[in-house]
Amino acid sequence: MTYVPFGKAANGPWSVEITPSLAGWTYSGLRIVDLADTPVSFDTGEEETLVLPLSGSCTVTTSAATFELAGRPSVFSGPSDFAYVPIGSRVTLRGTGRVALPSALATRALEPRYVPAGQVSVEIRGAGQATRQVNNFCSPDAFDCDKLMAVEVITPGGNWSSYPPHKHDTDNPGEAVLEEIYYFEVAGQGNAYQRVYSSERGHIDTLAEVSSGDVVLVPYGYHGPAMAAPGYDLYYLNVLAGPAEERSMAFCDDPRHAWIRSSWESQPTDPRLPFGRTS
Repeated sequence: MTYVPFGKAANGPWSVEITPSLAGWTYSGLRIVDLADTPVSFDTGEEETLVLPLSGSCTVTTSAATFELAGRPSVFSGPSDFAYVPIGSRVTLRGTGRVALPSALATRALEPRYVPAGQVSVEIRGAGQATRQVNNFCSPDAFDCDKLMAVEVITPGGNWSSYPPHKHDTDNPGEAVLEEIYYFEVAGQGNAYQRVYSSERGHIDTLAEVSSGDVVLVPYGYHGPAMAAPGYDLYYLNVLAGPAEERSMAFCDDPRHAWIRSSWESQPTDPRLPFGRTS
């Protein structure tokens, strides 16, 4: 199973629950919850977890710390503050709005932490119709944890991201082995498209029309482009983890399309970006 439409991975309070066992792999997981009047509690178990407001705000309570997350109106409003909760924690969430819980199987018990939105690095990547914004809130260089990596990507309507297509599935110099989750939201009730296709690791062939709440799983293979339809801005949350001791998001481009990167040198970036602040 690669494409998971909204509703197919709902379970209990979670509108989306992607566990390693459901995905058929070992490390990466994601839950989405819509908070209202009732608190939601869960145990992290063997998974380190982030609490990331997608819309609205929430209070995160553990036995060791309490964090007030200011959140944001929507994923298109700029980065959010977030909290990190280590393995072996009991967590209670209270608030309103939609919250993402990226997670990864981990072994190190680190301290719970809070990161304000102003400390989240915002990167404009690509150029021309491949311009997109990356909120590097939990990339290896931005935030320290055991296995988990996560970034947000915002692609203006009509643009392509995750482009040129690339993969993280072979233990080579310059490439990390990773399990990757794409969680999508699309502005204005629109649609977008995500491509995943075969590499030397195995056969995979997905071209999914995605809308808000849908998920695409990438166990291996080249992935990209993620295509935002004209008129509809596209957001996705990437959750990645793998077996290596050192966290890395290193990738290998599809050699047929790697030349695309050099074409950006002669193109301006899309003036519609960034969404939200840049400092």
